Amino acid sequence: MGARRVGGWIRAVAALCTALIAAAGCTGEPRPPAPMPTDPDRAAAFALLEAFSDHMIGEGAPAVLIDVRYGGKDWTHAAGVRSLETREPATASDPVRVGGITESFVAVSVLKLVAEGKLGLDDPASRYLPEFGSVLHLPSPVSVRQLLTHESGLPDFTDPLLASGPWEQVTVRKVSLEQQLALAATVPWEPRLARIFNYSRTDYAALALIVERLRGHDIAQVLDTDIARPLGLAATRLGGPGLPGMVHGYVTVGGARLDASMPEWQAEAPSSGAVSTLPEVNRFYAALLTGELLPPDSVTAMKGGYLQYYGFALRRWNNTCNNRFYYGLSGDTDGYGTIAMASEDGKTRLAMAVAYPPEPPTLGVNPLISELTDVSQDALNHLC
Repeated sequence: MGARRVGGWIRAVAALCTALIAAAGCTGEPRPPAPMPTDPDRAAAFALLEAFSDHMIGEGAPAVLIDVRYGGKDWTHAAGVRSLETREPATASDPVRVGGITESFVAVSVLKLVAEGKLGLDDPASRYLPEFGSVLHLPSPVSVRQLLTHESGLPDFTDPLLASGPWEQVTVRKVSLEQQLALAATVPWEPRLARIFNYSRTDYAALALIVERLRGHDIAQVLDTDIARPLGLAATRLGGPGLPGMVHGYVTVGGARLDASMPEWQAEAPSSGAVSTLPEVNRFYAALLTGELLPPDSVTAMKGGYLQYYGFALRRWNNTCNNRFYYGLSGDTDGYGTIAMASEDGKTRLAMAVAYPPEPPTLGVNPLISELTDVSQDALNHLC
C-alpha cells in the first residue's frame, strides 16, 4: 500500500519530546490534556505516542488506538473514528483486524500439541498432512519447525491469489486452507541449499491444517479453546461476522474508497485473519510470556535462539531498560497496521493499531508498519 514515509518526522519528534519531557504533551493539534505521569521519561514516552497519533490522523488515518501497561498502571489513547461513514469516535478498546499477530495465536496451539506429545517439531509436515508433498511438489522435506520459523521455502499463496483479478473481486472469495496450499503450488518452487527466513502466509495455512487434523476441529474453534476462553478474551476470534464497534480500515481502488475491514479471503486465514482488541492482545502476550498458556520450555522455544530475531511467531526487540528483550509481533494487512511488544516478565506492554490512510493495496509490506514498530520501541524504552 503506497503509504507515506514518516521516519524522519518520528526522529525529529522523539528529539523534541525528549527536550520537552516536562511538558504535558507534544502534539500537532490541541486536544483535552490526557493524564501524564510525573516522571519525565515516562511523560516523554506518552508525548511521543500522542505526537505519532496526531501525525497519522493528519495524514488521513481513520483511527489510531494505543494501550500501554507499565508498573501496574495503564495508559490508553484513541483518536479518530470507527468508520468514515458513521464518524462515531473510536475508543482504545474497539476491535480491530490484527493481521500477522494471528500467527502468534496459531503458534501457541501448535506448541500445545508439541507439549502433549502429539506433534514433533522436527517431524516432516507430510507425516500429519499426507497430501502435503504431492500438492506442493516439495523439492525437499519440510519440518513443522521450518513452517513455524518461515524457513520452509514455501511460496506465498497470496501472490497468485491477489494477482488473479481486481482487488474488489478477489477479496470477496472464501479461500479454504486446502485452497491456500493449492494456490501456493501454482508458483514455481526452486530448491535452495540453505533454508533462511522467507515470510510466507502458506506456512501458517499448513500449520493450521495440521492442528485441525490432530484436534478434529477447525482452527477457529481450536484457538477459542486454547486461548480466548481460558484468558477471557471475548473479542478475540478468527472468522465469524464483524464485531460491534469495530474500527474500519480502507483501501482505494480506481479512485474509490473501499472498506477492507472484513475481506472474505482473510476471514479465517491463520496468517492474518484474527480480530481482537488492544487490551486483549496485551493480555495474550503477558499470558504467553509468563507461562499461563504453555510450559516454560515451550515459551523458550517460541522466543527462538539468542542470535535469532524471530522465533515461533515471536519477534524480539532490544529492551534498553534491562539489556534484555521485548517480545511480540507486528501485523500488516490491507487497511491496518498493528504492533504488540511486551517485556519478558509481561509487566510492561504496548499495543498500537492504526487504520492506515486509505491507499491502493499492494502485494508488499506497508512501510508504515516499521514506523509503528520504531515509535513503540522508543516509547517502551522510556518506561523503565
